Amino acid sequence: MILIKEYNRLNAVEYAHKWALSRNPLFAVYDGLGGDCTNFISQCVLAGSCEMNYTPVFGWYYISADQRTASWTGVQFFYNFMTSNEGVGPFAEEVDEGSLRLGDAVQLGTADGVWYHNLLVTGFARGTYLISAHTDDALDRPLNTYTYDQARFIHFLGVRVNVPDTTDCFPGLLNGESLSM
Repeated sequence: MILIKEYNRLNAVEYAHKWALSRNPLFAVYDGLGGDCTNFISQCVLAGSCEMNYTPVFGWYYISADQRTASWTGVQFFYNFMTSNEGVGPFAEEVDEGSLRLGDAVQLGTADGVWYHNLLVTGFARGTYLISAHTDDALDRPLNTYTYDQARFIHFLGVRVNVPDTTDCFPGLLNGESLSM
């Protein structure tokens, strides 16, 4: 059975604040391999969701540098997974800029539609969002100090979790035959 739980925005932001200017040793670093921004944002979202989707190829997970999905480290793949995920794990929708909340993501792109940078909303000040990110490491940097052609805004709606069906234990328990779950 799949249930929906709340995305923990404060955990995502606390994680971002702790690791924005350094690297968590539990994860590979992709600074020299196209950038670490989406890897970092995925870590933040994991901190806010505590749930991965282990679907081969199209899921969203990290086991090791060699065992991860493209959505864990790729800007466009991250967007595709988060905005279309109907299985376990976090899920989101694209919204207008004014609908962002703490722990949501911002993606920056070129005029011709190439999305190249992933950022996490970690605060609000002086009429703009504060952003934390990797690659060009940032901790609470104002979004309006970035140069980009376009941006899209990803609002996390929740997290789907798979809950085991515990009703299977009922007949054996009821009949005094088994405690098997």
